[in-house]
Amino acid sequence: MPWEIAQITTKIHLHDLPEALLQQIFSFIEPTRARNSASLVCRRWRDLERRTRSSLSLRGNPFTIPYPPSPFPSFPSLSSLDLSNLSPWGCPLSNTPLLVGPTLPDKFPGVNSLKLYSRDPTALISLTHHWPKLKRVKLVRWHNRPSGAGITIGSDLHPLFENCGEIEEIDLNEFYCWTEDVTEAIRSYPLVAKGLTGLDLMLANATDGFRASELVSISEVCPNLQRLVAPCVFNPRYMDFVNDETLRKLATNCPHLTTLHLVDPTPINLNNNPGAVNNLPEDNPSAITPACLETLFSSLPLTDFSLDLSHPILEVGPALEALGQRRAGPLVKNLKLGYFQGVCIGKWLHLDGVAVCGGLESLCLKNCADLSDASLSAIARGCTRLSRFDLIGCDLVTELGIQQLAIGLRQTLKDLSVSRCPLISAPALVKVLKPVRRWLERLHLDCIWTGSKAENGGAEHDLLDDNNLNGLCEPQSKRRRYEYEEDLEGFGATGTVNGGCSQWPESWECLRELSLWLPAGEFLFPLRDIGFEDCPILSSITIKVEGNCRAKPDPRTFGLSILSHFRELSKMKLDLGEAIGYAFTAPFGQMDLSLWERFYLHGIGDLFLQELDYWPPQDREVNQRSLSLPATGLIQMCFRLRKLFIHGTAHEHFMRFFLQMPNLRDVQLREDYYPAPENDMSTEMRDESCGRFELALNSRLVLD
Repeated sequence: MPWEIAQITTKIHLHDLPEALLQQIFSFIEPTRARNSASLVCRRWRDLERRTRSSLSLRGNPFTIPYPPSPFPSFPSLSSLDLSNLSPWGCPLSNTPLLVGPTLPDKFPGVNSLKLYSRDPTALISLTHHWPKLKRVKLVRWHNRPSGAGITIGSDLHPLFENCGEIEEIDLNEFYCWTEDVTEAIRSYPLVAKGLTGLDLMLANATDGFRASELVSISEVCPNLQRLVAPCVFNPRYMDFVNDETLRKLATNCPHLTTLHLVDPTPINLNNNPGAVNNLPEDNPSAITPACLETLFSSLPLTDFSLDLSHPILEVGPALEALGQRRAGPLVKNLKLGYFQGVCIGKWLHLDGVAVCGGLESLCLKNCADLSDASLSAIARGCTRLSRFDLIGCDLVTELGIQQLAIGLRQTLKDLSVSRCPLISAPALVKVLKPVRRWLERLHLDCIWTGSKAENGGAEHDLLDDNNLNGLCEPQSKRRRYEYEEDLEGFGATGTVNGGCSQWPESWECLRELSLWLPAGEFLFPLRDIGFEDCPILSSITIKVEGNCRAKPDPRTFGLSILSHFRELSKMKLDLGEAIGYAFTAPFGQMDLSLWERFYLHGIGDLFLQELDYWPPQDREVNQRSLSLPATGLIQMCFRLRKLFIHGTAHEHFMRFFLQMPNLRDVQLREDYYPAPENDMSTEMRDESCGRFELALNSRLVLD
């Protein structure tokens, strides 16, 4: 009898399930590659997959996309469509009437969220006619706007407002245009602007921000805004700068704002001047005052607030306390403060400033000159829900403050970033993060790689593993010291405070993303030696190199081979864009950029990478940032690579080396670089050569 039952059950197939149940099962499949594989099983599975897909990203050249014969199964449930990678070399979609005309609207009738690479207004003009009910639109353009007779102020956005009357959210975070383009387009269509609830106006490569009059004008025609992200001019030396009165008008015109990000895009390089924050003159404060901030916090239901300035705001503690103690409205969850002074004093057991905001889940403190280790200890005691913490350019913070923060937030902290803090070294920072190793998922280290020295005599700080916590508890009261010792013992420390902490976890069980900063010419530090010997699921790493290579000695290898023991590492971002060298000819005894690229990329073929973002080094004197022959040959050795994004220029005969990579499916030139125009005397890739490379890339047979 059991054998007969088993024989009967083996004849049951997945296709025997009812159509509605099988369709429900397919709707639970989220990974894109899993869906693509399922659609290749049979025609029925292909139809089910397309009927249940909600988002889709199209890649490749629109001239070479094969069009199946009619009838072609449509995607009735598709609501989000990404066309930003469909034309990576800048071919206007208006030149492909078969794709833009009847094909896209017929196959994707329910699209309400669109991401589009818009080289000129013709792409929006062609598409918005077919999708007049778009709700969310994100435009992408990394390069300068093209010049032509039809390109006027606001013309890039006019088709969107003219044809899509129900638009709610616009994202221009990766779109290169001018602030007057946005202001003119929004003001020209007040009825459409009245329905907008979200505006991300950060604008790619923005060096200037919105003036006070422009920001107020946008808020007047968009009274229902709930999310606003914009770069602004806060410098009092400029005319029409954003001040207290501007923020008050913004709060009055848009009373429903829950997310407000205002950023000063003025670049400030602190890596070459670590004391730049503390050396700011006190008579050059920001035009924003704490009293205005307190009014802003009481007027708006803010849950996500960011104010990143280039001039300091003094004594902001009481305003932040008012934000954390307000009774009306929801609790603030995300906070980013740039150049705020007096954020948290952390004196004794009293909680002040930002430490009062107990509902915070994400906190970023940037260029806070008076932030200390005691401040971090108070934040850890007051903000017990923090899962993300970013610390940038704080001169007084040491590893001991990070250690107190890690112990206090060991159950919640998952994302930590420490950048440009001169008293913190990367090896020592990794050492004090033992309390949160088991839970951290993302870690960014932008610190010096030598031993961290204190100002008093140059002695190193006593760390947790040194079995000496007297230095950590010294600035605190006796009561707080005893509480700290009990906290350590409760977490697993053996014995008293001087008895060591052998029970701290050694494995980074959840670490998926690691980001490192290194000075130019230095070697990649052996990560195993500083505590990264056990990272079982590390899948993404970012390495940024910054500095002048011209005065550095002749190196041998950078050290990428030491990453080969991370077996799950599949994605890398190698940013050499801020590494400066000689592009063509170098003086006697110096190396040109091609040799530096060989130095940095040597050993990349030993890794198990599937995706690579690469920024070549540059020579600013000749405005040169191009892929060299040694770099091309070394990248070609990554046989498992599937996606390659080069943020720079390249030559066609160098790019053809990549055609020999068996698994490579997607290659793009990105950022502010663009195929050279036909009248350019350089030999870099142009539109026609890019098209030839794309055709050769897509005509290859890739097994997976």
